[in-house]
Amino acid sequence: MEVRQLKPEEHFEANLISTVAFHMKMEDPEKNREESLKSTDEDWGAFSEDGKIMARIINNHFESRLDGQRVMNGGIGAVSTLPEYRNTGAVKAIFEKLIPEAYRRGEIISTLYPFNHAFYRKFGYETVRWRDHYEFAPAVLSGYRFSGDAELWKPGDPVSEYTTLYNRFADHFNLAMYRDDKRMLDRIKGEYYKDRKFCYLFRENGKAVAYLIFQDVRNDPAAILNVQDLAWDGRDGFCAILGFLARFSADYGTIRLFLPSCLELLSVIQTPRAYDIQQTASQSYMIRAVNAKRLLEIIKKPDNSRFVIRVEGDMQIPENNGTWAVHGESAELTDEKPDLTVSIQALGQMASGAVSLAEAMYRPDVTVSGNEAVLEKVFVRKPILVEDHF
Repeated sequence: MEVRQLKPEEHFEANLISTVAFHMKMEDPEKNREESLKSTDEDWGAFSEDGKIMARIINNHFESRLDGQRVMNGGIGAVSTLPEYRNTGAVKAIFEKLIPEAYRRGEIISTLYPFNHAFYRKFGYETVRWRDHYEFAPAVLSGYRFSGDAELWKPGDPVSEYTTLYNRFADHFNLAMYRDDKRMLDRIKGEYYKDRKFCYLFRENGKAVAYLIFQDVRNDPAAILNVQDLAWDGRDGFCAILGFLARFSADYGTIRLFLPSCLELLSVIQTPRAYDIQQTASQSYMIRAVNAKRLLEIIKKPDNSRFVIRVEGDMQIPENNGTWAVHGESAELTDEKPDLTVSIQALGQMASGAVSLAEAMYRPDVTVSGNEAVLEKVFVRKPILVEDHF
């Protein structure tokens, strides 16, 4: 089996694999073929002995936030195999080459949306539960009012205020992707009268305080308002979103809203109908530490703190395995006895703030041997936000 990055003329064949695997339609194959020739994606393929592409994975490149810093983040997507080549180890073979290459090109972390958690744990990934989903009737929000201005975005309108508002909001969260106007436009674009996708910017006294992007989902007996993206400035911006959603009692039977798990709607909402709100936790994201040394250097620590951590079990990047003495912005290999021993899976989860030390200690692959007072200040829960797809 040959595994390598695809050539421009091979992207189209790989796209066909994804349409099969994800049950999609390709409406205009010739247009797709033409556009695929321009693709600059890091697109990997596994080839059969007779030269056919069996499986493909795209490693998307972007920057995300980690403890106030920008880090190189690889986003794994389009993981797909043709049915006739499944159970051949084709995807595994791609990962075995892709992940070490990510380390060499400077990625700090890698993330993905899993179809199966256990499958991706084999390659060093671990769960990040960053958001909760809520379903309720608009009448639940009847006590909220929005008295400012709501502006509907239309094709051709600028997106810069959306971009600024998102990045200001996202600065408070780990793993949130950096957006420029182009990336923001990709989130917004659509024709509301055709796609039933609506993008609103909310102003209070002329100042942009929040935005909301939602899709209209037709359903029997009542339509569903499905929130896809949102950002706000402080309490006023958050209440502006709730007040605007309260207006739709005549239009929708259900609102589907997501929020970062660090902000639990049931704990802050003012309504006599809180028991009518359904809450569901989401585990739709996973993280992998690609460069353990850099990750340990970047994460926040108390001033003048020092600890020793042993990282084990990285089958794809052996450079990550070892015992590291961590002090300030330094992480160096050492022969000292570790205060903390973790698997590569646990390291990504703990460093990102998806779990605290106290929670991580319930894992069989996390052992604390000393210096617990320092460790529990380093490995704490942190706000996480993931609104971009790849």
